[in-house]
Amino acid sequence: MVSGSETGGVLQSVPAYVRRNAKTFSNAPAFREKQFGIWQSWTWLQVEKYVTELALGLLQLGAREGDHIAVIGRNRPHLYWAMMSVQMVGAVPVPLYQDAVAEEMSYVLSHCGARFVIADDQEQVDKVLEVQEDLPSLDQMIYLDARGMRKYDHSKLHDLEKVRESGVEASTTERQELETRIGKLNFQSICVMLYTSGTTGKPKGVVLSNKNIIISSLNGCKFDNIGKDDEILSYLPIAWVGDFIFSFGQCVVSGVRVNCPESRETVLSDLREIGPSYYFAPPRIFESMLTSVMLRIEDTSVVKKWLYDYFMAHATQVGPLILDKKPVGRWALIKYKVGEFLIYAPIKNILGLSQVRVGYTAGEAIGPEIFDFFRSLGINLKQLYGQTEASIFVTVQPDGEVRSDTVGVPAPDVEVRIGSNGEVYYRSPGAFVEYYKNPESTAETKDPDGWVATGDAGFLEPDTGHLRIIDRAKDVGKLSGGSMFAPKYVENKLKFYPNILEAVLFGAGRDNCVAFINIDLTAVGYWAERNNIAYSSYQELSSNPKVLDMVQEHVEKVNKSVSEDEMLSGCQIHRFLVLHKELDADDGELTRTRKVRRKIIGEKFDDLVTALYDGSDSIYTETEVTYEDGRKGKIAATLQIRNAAISDGSTSMAAE
Repeated sequence: MVSGSETGGVLQSVPAYVRRNAKTFSNAPAFREKQFGIWQSWTWLQVEKYVTELALGLLQLGAREGDHIAVIGRNRPHLYWAMMSVQMVGAVPVPLYQDAVAEEMSYVLSHCGARFVIADDQEQVDKVLEVQEDLPSLDQMIYLDARGMRKYDHSKLHDLEKVRESGVEASTTERQELETRIGKLNFQSICVMLYTSGTTGKPKGVVLSNKNIIISSLNGCKFDNIGKDDEILSYLPIAWVGDFIFSFGQCVVSGVRVNCPESRETVLSDLREIGPSYYFAPPRIFESMLTSVMLRIEDTSVVKKWLYDYFMAHATQVGPLILDKKPVGRWALIKYKVGEFLIYAPIKNILGLSQVRVGYTAGEAIGPEIFDFFRSLGINLKQLYGQTEASIFVTVQPDGEVRSDTVGVPAPDVEVRIGSNGEVYYRSPGAFVEYYKNPESTAETKDPDGWVATGDAGFLEPDTGHLRIIDRAKDVGKLSGGSMFAPKYVENKLKFYPNILEAVLFGAGRDNCVAFINIDLTAVGYWAERNNIAYSSYQELSSNPKVLDMVQEHVEKVNKSVSEDEMLSGCQIHRFLVLHKELDADDGELTRTRKVRRKIIGEKFDDLVTALYDGSDSIYTETEVTYEDGRKGKIAATLQIRNAAISDGSTSMAAE
């Protein structure tokens, strides 16, 4: 079945949609990128022409059907187009995380046997060159930004623009070959291979077909009425399934306009300029936004702070009701509109969210307080539950049924069931083909009937059909007394406080729970300046007694909140310490999507966990760290351990 054929009006390959868009949307803006302070724009006609010419250039370089071609860099239109060109020649794009170190890249490039690498700039080229001796399959490298590479050996290193220009001069035979390859593409053809974050071990290559990506993207667009008039800012890693679906899949099938920021540092200002109608961010981004708002409020006048507190208290009560078009009193509505003029609209404008019609968060659980804060402002933020293996969509929240304690109902064409052990399973057209070169893991995750095990524990509400996720199935356990241990639930409550960046809970099989905490250097740094507290480093600030007092206050408030949940009240934190370093992906403590590697952290800081449980008041420790230039070093510190007050739900008592 050729790529241009349809099944129920659905085209069967990405190149077929690119060509359709060139005809249907023609001169409509498709991509924008800010360069040197000016927004550059390309229409669908221009995109299709560029993609075809680059595909011909790749063909001339020797790109074969089935080749794996790595794409590394930040969000740039040319890299998205490169993936389209790779698909045109029948090869498979494999996007990598741009902030991955050379060693991490080496594993992925070697595992997939990449023959080509398309890199953004000198930094990415250098990382690949550093490990090229370990990559016997690597044949050619192509770069987008030529700065700094004039004196490199260009025998197998090519300028992307020159590759495209060579495609312009392609022969009739080469053009016919390209059309033949495009014609072979169908639903079963591989669209992309995305690597998992590797929370518990080495990343796995998730093979996703055209059917997986196209049907999931179409269903997502139809669910939220997303189309060619919508704008999205693409700033999340291109190797993450969320960006691939929202900035690539949905762009291709519905014509959503993709806007790429000038750099990481300009994302917020570019966000304000674009004013996207469609916005996606993991919880950490929303946590950072809330932190920035709280810091601004702390620095404002007494009158403005009073107005903020007054109107936000009202917004918390009625904002979500108004957003869901549910009835509220006339006076409450008038008061909310006054708050919109004075408080809510300025906050949304500062954050760049004034025009958001549909917003999603996913990747991990978001704290209910953070979620409710944004909805109270009138931002239609919803939760999405999914994973790379599902082409992201497992459950979604319909308008009018949005709640902070569930992740919604099964997405269109998705079936969800709960296993006997409480694990969530799904079956959908987005379910992955296989794990590359890993039939054992494929068989463990996906059964012959197409049901995929998510690894998450949860349950479906009998009256609403909404899914509630408790935690990762492997992380949910029991305390020694039999109480449920669900660490993410407590960690998210802690991270609601702007002063807390990260938290890691321990307690499975133990008498009680203890925690590691990372302070947010920006937020606590502002607080320190206002309170005339001098410090020279994260380590010095994190060990300040006043900072420990502040963190203890947050922990004890969270304990009181947790105590009110009968099922999870045993997860209160009895003892805690503030780590002397920030958890870092370069040190293996977080994934590239900032997910906590709980097992690795527990093993790496085993001496600290032991001290938390043996009653020690302090502990001396030495830790290996990775500096920005890749060098290794050690930092040493004596950490103070604090006891936290626990609650029985009504009154508090000191932890023994």
